[in-house]
Amino acid sequence: MTDSAIEATDLSYAYGELLAVKDVSFDVVAGEILGFLGPNGAGKSTTIKMLTGQLTPQSGQARILGMDVTKDGSAIQARIGVCFEEKNLYLNMTAQENLHFFARLFGIHKPDVDGLLDRVGLADRSGDRVSSFSKGMRQRLMMARALVNQPDVLFLDEPTDGLDPVSSQAVRRLIKKEAERGAAVLLTTHDMHEADELSDRVAFINEGRLHAIDTPDSLKLEHGKRSVKVRLREGDDVVEQTVELDAPDAGEKLKAAVSTEGLMTIHTEEATLENIFIQMTGRGLQE
Repeated sequence: MTDSAIEATDLSYAYGELLAVKDVSFDVVAGEILGFLGPNGAGKSTTIKMLTGQLTPQSGQARILGMDVTKDGSAIQARIGVCFEEKNLYLNMTAQENLHFFARLFGIHKPDVDGLLDRVGLADRSGDRVSSFSKGMRQRLMMARALVNQPDVLFLDEPTDGLDPVSSQAVRRLIKKEAERGAAVLLTTHDMHEADELSDRVAFINEGRLHAIDTPDSLKLEHGKRSVKVRLREGDDVVEQTVELDAPDAGEKLKAAVSTEGLMTIHTEEATLENIFIQMTGRGLQE
């Protein structure tokens, strides 16, 4: 069995009387992307801050690459990459200078800065000050910065939040390539489409508690309905039929539908991660 790169065991953390994370347990193995799915204030960021050593767990244990985050902070920091919503870049430096500076913090004297900037689509802006960058460009530079030490574990907190579609796709492609390289990726998001597209497994968190953790397909099959929606043209009208695949006469109904001259479209229906999350928690991901 593959050893876990990220291990959270009964993690809890409170801000005063507000218990933000309550007995959260999960793991992520090398090469896996775990989507941490929940609305704002659900406990996603607090969990990731405990795992990266920014907050000390008030109970439970967090281990990264077999090391305890409360005891082996320096060794862990050298092997992880972090990209948070807060863009703590140096605006008066160029993109190149930012990456060289952060590489020195890791003791890396000859980082592949040009290669990193090329990977995030910023090669042609390497000598420009970051103050002139758009939000999407700054986020892509943050991703390049998170990869400067070729991390074994990558923590991404809402990496595409508020970005335009082109920048979002660039960041998502980069995340997939890092997982293919072998990095364990913990991705927090409230975007169910992003979680579905990227994640090998997803974890639902709400009000600090985990409600489910499984592959997106397994969750959809378990909590959704197996059906097919057929659109037909009848004269001047367009009608829709839903065929429940578990019904005893499903085969006959499907055969009749696809044999109709007026058939326009046919597609399967399945629950979305948003639908399932609402079923389990009673609230939407965008709340």
